[in-house]
Amino acid sequence: MLLKNFLLVGLGGAAGAMLRYAVYVLFPVKDFPVATLLVNIIGSFIIGAVIAYSNSHETFLNNWKLFLATGICGGFTTFSAFSAENIALLQNGKYNLAFIYILLSVVLSISAAWLGFKIITNN
Repeated sequence: MLLKNFLLVGLGGAAGAMLRYAVYVLFPVKDFPVATLLVNIIGSFIIGAVIAYSNSHETFLNNWKLFLATGICGGFTTFSAFSAENIALLQNGKYNLAFIYILLSVVLSISAAWLGFKIITNN
């Protein structure tokens, strides 16, 4: 069972990564990172739809959720998981926690990327 789940996530992740690459080929970075913006928006939309569908249809198999949400969306963009987690916090009325999570995720992730860049470039 666990191996099957890993395979579902892996296959979906591979498909998602290839789809992300296709978007980057179609929208090469020029002045604004359109491709990244698009994959984040599309991935967030897809994971929202998968969550809504699986919540309202008990027969929606966990296999499909693993393949679509964790696999494809995870390979397409990790921003989709971030969006899904915030939806869960908001649905549970944890507005302050969602705000803190959003703020910390954006600020700390960008800071960590900057720090990693600076450490490697020694600037």
